[in-house]
Amino acid sequence: MPEPLEPTPRASVSVCIATYRGEKFVAEQISSILDQLGPRDELVIVDDASPDRTLEVIRGFTDARITVIEQPSNQGYVRTFERALSQATGEYLLLADQDDLWAPGRVDQLCAALEHADVVASNLDLLGVDANGQAASTGRPIQGPLGIREWRLPRVGKRAPLRNVFGVTLGIMPYFGCAMGVRRSFADTVLPFPAWLHESHDLWIAICGNLAGSMTHLECVSTYRRLHDDNTSPSKPRSLPMVLRSRLLVFRMIREARRRRSLHNEHLTPKAGK
Repeated sequence: MPEPLEPTPRASVSVCIATYRGEKFVAEQISSILDQLGPRDELVIVDDASPDRTLEVIRGFTDARITVIEQPSNQGYVRTFERALSQATGEYLLLADQDDLWAPGRVDQLCAALEHADVVASNLDLLGVDANGQAASTGRPIQGPLGIREWRLPRVGKRAPLRNVFGVTLGIMPYFGCAMGVRRSFADTVLPFPAWLHESHDLWIAICGNLAGSMTHLECVSTYRRLHDDNTSPSKPRSLPMVLRSRLLVFRMIREARRRRSLHNEHLTPKAGK
C-alpha cells in the first residue's frame, strides 16, 4: 500500500509592520501575529524613530522570527513600510498596522488567495472590548465615506479591475494596507514606492495589482481595526482641499502604475531577431 503523500508546505510569509509611538498597543498586535506564523515565517518591524517605549516593548519579545530595524530619523509611515517590504524575504508579504489585532485564520486565508493572485485585500471589523475587558471584534464594519454604513470590498468579477480603479478615484474602495498581502515576485512592480508618494501606499499597491489584472478580494474579515486618537488612517471626513489633493494623487499613481506595467510588458516581449 503506497504511503500517504506529505502535505505541501505553505509558502513562507513575511509580516511587515511600521511602528511609531506604538507602545500602548503593539504588544497585543505582535502576539496576535506570532500565534499564526510558522517556523519558516518572519515578522519584520521597522520603527520610525519612536520617541516613546515602542522599541523596548518590541524587544521584550525574544522570538527569533522577529527582525527589528531602526530608522535613524523619522521618515514617515510610507517610507517605513517601504523599507519593511524591501527587507522581507518571504514568498508572501502581509502588511500589518501596529495597533490592530489579527483575526484567527488570517494567514491561511490570505496565503490561499495569493496562490492565484499577486495582490489580495480583505475586510475589516471594528475592535472593541468584551465583557471581560479584553480586546475583541465588535462584528461591525468600519463606516465609509458618502454615508456608506457598511464599508466592504465588492466581489471580484470580469470587469473588476476597471471598477476597482474607478472606485479608488472616487475614494469609495476600502483598500487598507493592514488587510492586504502581496507576492514577493510582484514586489518588484510595487517597489520602490514613487519618490513623491507620502501617503496611501495601500492604494498604490491596490492600483498596481488591479492594472496588472491580478487583484483579488476576500469577503472574510481578517483584521480587527482599532480606532483611537493617534491613528494614521483618518477616521473623520476630510476637508474639500484634502479630498481634491488625494484624488490628484490617485491619478498620479494610476499613471505611474501604467508606466511600470508597460515597462514590465516590454521586458517580457521577445526582441525582433532574437
